[in-house]
Amino acid sequence: MAEFGIVAPAGCGHVKPLVARLAEPDSIPAPLRAALLSLVALLTMLDRQIAVVDKQILDWHRGDARSRRLATIDGFGPILSSAMSARVVEPERFRRARDFAAWLGLTPRQNGSGGKMRQGGISKRGDGYLRRLLVNGAQSVLNSKRGRRDPWIARLLERKPRMVVAVALANKMARIAWAVMVRKTDFRRAAVPA
Repeated sequence: MAEFGIVAPAGCGHVKPLVARLAEPDSIPAPLRAALLSLVALLTMLDRQIAVVDKQILDWHRGDARSRRLATIDGFGPILSSAMSARVVEPERFRRARDFAAWLGLTPRQNGSGGKMRQGGISKRGDGYLRRLLVNGAQSVLNSKRGRRDPWIARLLERKPRMVVAVALANKMARIAWAVMVRKTDFRRAAVPA
């Protein structure tokens, strides 16, 4: 469509204006319109399938007590909560929360010799899917009002890049999730000063 002067920004949110332009009779040649309309039908079918899967995840989340408890943590939604509940069947197997975060690959890699230890980036070992969901949840917390008012996050943002702070927050969220799963209680937020 760009060859005919019809452009839109990248991303799935900008497909609808392009589809609307297909309805205009003289916007593009008929053979190209037919090919693009078959792609539109495919995208519509995928949207419906995604909606069905989203509803199944939400229904499962509502029916699972552990998933609902995990959703009380900032940055945890139905997808992250249900994924964590489904993948971490026995959180008691980890001795402490740090072991759980290390299993997810959210702890710094340690290198050292001669008694001098150096910390590097995160190890990225363990469950990449849960790690990615936790980092995305942490980024949503960083963008929220509550996250901007949190003094711990504010101090980190003053001296560290935003992505490093997101990973540190994801590590903290993983530790909180371990505690919520092991203690079988909802997360109680600490009061944040105004």
